[in-house]
Amino acid sequence: MQVRQSIHSEHAKQLDTSALRDQFLIDNIFVADNYTMTYSHIDRIIIGGVMPLANSVTIGSEVGKQLGVSYFLERRELGVINIGGPGLIEVDGKTWEIGHQQALYVGMGAQSVVFKSASAAQPAKFYYNSAPAHTHYPDTKITLEEAVTATLGDAATSNRRTINKFIVPDVLPTCQLTMGLTKLDEGSLWNTMPCHTHERRMEVYFYFDMDHDTAVFHMMGQPQETRHLLVHNEQAVISPSWSIHAGVGTKRYTFIWGMVGENQVFDDMDHVKVSELR
Repeated sequence: MQVRQSIHSEHAKQLDTSALRDQFLIDNIFVADNYTMTYSHIDRIIIGGVMPLANSVTIGSEVGKQLGVSYFLERRELGVINIGGPGLIEVDGKTWEIGHQQALYVGMGAQSVVFKSASAAQPAKFYYNSAPAHTHYPDTKITLEEAVTATLGDAATSNRRTINKFIVPDVLPTCQLTMGLTKLDEGSLWNTMPCHTHERRMEVYFYFDMDHDTAVFHMMGQPQETRHLLVHNEQAVISPSWSIHAGVGTKRYTFIWGMVGENQVFDDMDHVKVSELR
């Protein structure tokens, strides 16, 4: 488990490119037949990926010990979105078939979570977020058809995109975790512009569906102290509540957003005009 400490906005201004990447970029999400895990002190979110090939992968009791509990989800909830081939997730003996771009919510208290791929030749890639929880809500599978979908933006501003809200209150109850998948239209490059902050929630962006030689310039920092991180395929960025989070790619891409914090109101944003950015 990697641990990332909270960074004050005044401190972030002093960081060079290397230090910004060390603090906010997660550059290795998927490892064959294993899981990755990054624990952020920002709202205590956990971010990672699971990519089983020939073997199943279990997030075991050692994680619970690192968290000071008996097992991983003793006091946590979990959201998973599969961006790879068909896979299986077994939760306390019940097996869920999770296909490409389908999601699974796992409620607090699940003691055993096992990940499998239907085929090693086309492995599942389970991207996940986990947040502290106060009660149990039922495990639930969500397909694209069951997600709340909205298409926003315009080709003229290069930000035509479809937002698929998988884990949100309109679909299922959770303690605080929300997650979704946003896909840009061909020819669109911006994911969020004009941008925003939300003082009451932090957010993580996971970028994927990108060619090897393409990149996203992820904009971060306070609105009048903007910085950027160069992000490649299957990498994630941790965004504190004081930071904007917007990106422009050299080619279209897809990303998964996950939020935890004080509320679950998707539109609770503090918008920033482009003319106000510095």
